[in-house]
Amino acid sequence: MSTSDSRAGLASTSNPHLKSAISKAAKHLMPMLVILYFVAFLDRTNVGFAEEALQVDRGVSDGAFALGAGIFFIGYALFEIPSNLLLKKFGARFWLARIAITWGIVAAIFAFTTNDTMFIILRFLLGVTEAGLFPGVIMYLSEWFPNKVRVQMIAIFYLAQPFSQMIGAPLSGGLISVGDAVTPWHGWQVMFFGEGILAVIAGIASLFFLINSPHDAKFLNDDEKAALSATMEREDSARTEDGPSGVWRAMANWKVWYFTIIYFCLQIAVYGTTFYLPQQVAGLIGQKVGWQVGLVAAIPWLVGLFACYYVGRAANTVLRRRNWGTMFYVATGLCILGSAWAGAANLPILGIMFITLAVASFLSVGPITWAYPTAFLTGAAAAAGIGLINSLGNLGGFVAPLMRTAFNEAMPTESGAWGVVSLGVFAFLAAVMIYCTKFFRQAKSDEFLETTVTTAAPH
Repeated sequence: MSTSDSRAGLASTSNPHLKSAISKAAKHLMPMLVILYFVAFLDRTNVGFAEEALQVDRGVSDGAFALGAGIFFIGYALFEIPSNLLLKKFGARFWLARIAITWGIVAAIFAFTTNDTMFIILRFLLGVTEAGLFPGVIMYLSEWFPNKVRVQMIAIFYLAQPFSQMIGAPLSGGLISVGDAVTPWHGWQVMFFGEGILAVIAGIASLFFLINSPHDAKFLNDDEKAALSATMEREDSARTEDGPSGVWRAMANWKVWYFTIIYFCLQIAVYGTTFYLPQQVAGLIGQKVGWQVGLVAAIPWLVGLFACYYVGRAANTVLRRRNWGTMFYVATGLCILGSAWAGAANLPILGIMFITLAVASFLSVGPITWAYPTAFLTGAAAAAGIGLINSLGNLGGFVAPLMRTAFNEAMPTESGAWGVVSLGVFAFLAAVMIYCTKFFRQAKSDEFLETTVTTAAPH
């Protein structure tokens, strides 16, 4: 048997060693990655719980808050690609830990915010220090998990978003309430400091739990290492044929820019909804931001958790990824528009339902979206291309709050409906673009979606 035939046999989807290796890798790596993103998303979005308090206690204006909420993504975008390239140089284990520790320190310093300028600077620095976490993990997963199961693993990673809001929303609201009641600090200071320290602890823990590559994994036996390595090398060869090689070719590749636009549209919907979710829920139920609002704001994320997991697990063919991606982008847009209408019509229960469905939809479509670039990018091209998609795509998080504020000022209503409507339109553009991938040339890497690698999710 030739060497190529031997490696193909090792990479065969019927090889029990491959299935065992994938299952073990998921159980050992995914919990730590979920924890890292859980804390990152918590520190990125907890500012929504402190908006009113920062205005009262520190005089932070609406304009400064909107700029600060969005400027995070400027720092994030500027340092995303360099961070991803450094991850390739130093290894995921060390670099992901460095990211978590430094952003945790910055997040804790938010407790000492004194004015508009300091708030804006800290939001920028938070983006700089967190840059590279998300695309670094996406690239890391593409080096550990075959294409057939990659959406499932990205979906498990994405579960950190609903977990951070489902648990983090009442946590943030609770820390504010407890901080105001039993500490000499303001509640929002307790929230920022406590949640920042969580990131530092998570970063230190990741040094002990993450492994750079299958070759270094002590939890895999020799047969499992050989099978998983052969599979990933086989897919790397296909991605090299399908996609660009090198940093500059990746950054100039038209497909990279195509998916950058799609991701930009998605992030406008995600962050335009997430930043203002506590305030929107408070307006719908007629309560101040605190424990009760935190509990209600957790409902959309609880539903989204299940939707993200089950859609990611089932989206394991080319046709499903395209059709479901299109459907969930359309659903995201329609539900965001529906939440605006319900708010204007003073229908709180219907408003919560629309917000819940919008969150479930954009969480479900995120892993599907990332399956496309990871199927044709590898090596340094993956570091640059995935970094570019995430950095420029995340500028949607900068645009969303400013756009929402601008529409509300231009067409003021008591519910702020027009600001919400402006967010939903971009989801429809993303739906059209995902559907149009059916006209792309059939890539060799798509062959791996038509095979039958399956594995149980980590428990």
